[in-house]
Amino acid sequence: MLDLSLAHQRHGRTNELGKDMVPKRIFFTKGVGKHRERLTSFELALRVSSIFPPQCKLIARSQGLKFLNPGEVVFAVVAENSTHEPHRLLAASIGVAIPADRNTYGYLSEHHSFGETEDAAGDYAEELAAEMLATTLNVEFDPDRSWDEKKEIYRISNKIVRTANVTQSAVGDKRGLWTTVIASAIFIFD
Repeated sequence: MLDLSLAHQRHGRTNELGKDMVPKRIFFTKGVGKHRERLTSFELALRVSSIFPPQCKLIARSQGLKFLNPGEVVFAVVAENSTHEPHRLLAASIGVAIPADRNTYGYLSEHHSFGETEDAAGDYAEELAAEMLATTLNVEFDPDRSWDEKKEIYRISNKIVRTANVTQSAVGDKRGLWTTVIASAIFIFD
């Protein structure tokens, strides 16, 4: 029988097994977003769940995997897309915009598309995250400008310092088998 009160050692600190993963509070939220872009309207409705926490550090996948244990419950922002159409191009991407002031939260975006290259989907996810963060930081931007022009505006404002993305694309299986792509941002509490 498993004794759940046993303490275990993890990355130099002692915790009671599972104690860090027991929620203490829950709340319901809802939202409406309106924008000429479908995905941006969705992001506007999600203002609570797409936050990159203040003081959070973006680390490499290889480094992050060292903090996880098999079967551990994780919190994540996930983008997913699937097709069973032969030869159909699909992509899933997570974008992040990290503010210059690390005491301020950043923004995560999810993007899933068909017919977009991996680079195009990743750029769009970054742009979306930066635009969403810009609206919360009152940084002026013109949605009709090119992504490169917007990046320059963000740099000049000194409020958004970095954008990045993780994107997976694939081509639908030639025999019509389901093909699924996924991209995710995994939160680590240690």
